[in-house]
Amino acid sequence: MALDIAPTLLPFDLGGGASLVLRDLGTVDEMLALTERNLDRLRKWEQWAQGDQTRDALAAYTTWLVSQYSLGRAVPAAIRLDDQLVGAVTARTDSYSLVTELGFWIDGAFEGRGLVGRASAAMVGHLQHAGAPRIEIKTAVQNGRSRRVAERLGFAHEGTLRSAMQVGDSRHDLAVYGWVPDHE
Repeated sequence: MALDIAPTLLPFDLGGGASLVLRDLGTVDEMLALTERNLDRLRKWEQWAQGDQTRDALAAYTTWLVSQYSLGRAVPAAIRLDDQLVGAVTARTDSYSLVTELGFWIDGAFEGRGLVGRASAAMVGHLQHAGAPRIEIKTAVQNGRSRRVAERLGFAHEGTLRSAMQVGDSRHDLAVYGWVPDHE
């Protein structure tokens, strides 16, 4: 069985001048600038933010994401507010287990406005409509903002994996949140 999560979502109007748009090669420069502005915050929680951020690396990653999008295995979205990228929400499905993982982040200047919640809710609704049998959000136990997003979306905290998340030189306990259609 295959799960095609990609078609028909993007672009998606979130209201109030906000939208979800496809992260493609046309967004690389703006996404790199956004990432660089937020590196101190991102490096606290994200392993991918630990190394040098380069245009070539981001272009290669974006090319891979778009290839996964074309195969129906990922939905790489950027959050746009008016004419500015302010964050990202990405869903990726493991083709073996058909578990879809949802990840998100927002520019620190735009925290607390509900943008991540609205963008994530739109993505989750799309994934549910596409027939996703399981959606997960994984975050460091100490990352209260991400945990609250998962909880507001109705995900169940299914457990904590001790020392399961490497971030730089530190290890964090990992909170695992899940959504399955039988347990809404």
